[in-house]
Amino acid sequence: MYKVFFDDFINAICIISKKKSMTIGILGTKVGMTQIFDDSGFAIPVTVIKAGPCMITQIKSTENEGYNAIQIGYAESSPQKMTKPRLGHLTKSNLPPLKHLKEYKVDSTNSLSIAQKITVDSFEVGQNVSISGTTIGKGFAGTVKRYNFTRGPMTHGSKNHREPGSIGQGSTPAKVHKGKKMAGRLGGKKTTIKNLEVIYINSKDNLLVVKGSVPGKSGNLLSIS
Repeated sequence: MYKVFFDDFINAICIISKKKSMTIGILGTKVGMTQIFDDSGFAIPVTVIKAGPCMITQIKSTENEGYNAIQIGYAESSPQKMTKPRLGHLTKSNLPPLKHLKEYKVDSTNSLSIAQKITVDSFEVGQNVSISGTTIGKGFAGTVKRYNFTRGPMTHGSKNHREPGSIGQGSTPAKVHKGKKMAGRLGGKKTTIKNLEVIYINSKDNLLVVKGSVPGKSGNLLSIS
């Protein structure tokens, strides 16, 4: 009985995964946050992203690389600011010098070509997207700010206000285990936020408006897929 249920569950997962198609991603920069009002008058916090236009710089296929993917470029730059390998990679395909390159896996590359532009029109209002970026760096922080540790008493002769406390045993094992929560650099790491709803698309100005917040400060590079 349980084996039959397990087999049906696995088959259902396989069917769902086959139906799910890979969305062509796009690169952009964070403009900032604001709010909009829906038909009922409720305020919705949104983030405005200037996404694209991006250009396909390389196409990978199952026959050559073993998987289907595309590499896209974003934000034109000066040739003097680029490395020779990247500049040669782009000029080989008669493409302008692009500052940022990123690869996205796709189901098929039949309808794609080199130098093809990718814009916000590839997304739809109401679609859920995943956005990756680098969080705001906050510098060296203690355990109270970094991990929300509880501080010690502030009065009655206490000398432990914001100290982390014990970090391990004495003679056994006589070491600090890896991964111990201690003071250190806070922020400045790559983070992905999933299932952000697309609220509005402006094809003329290449703007993508999503519900909620995204990693990083204004001007940060973002990957939307």
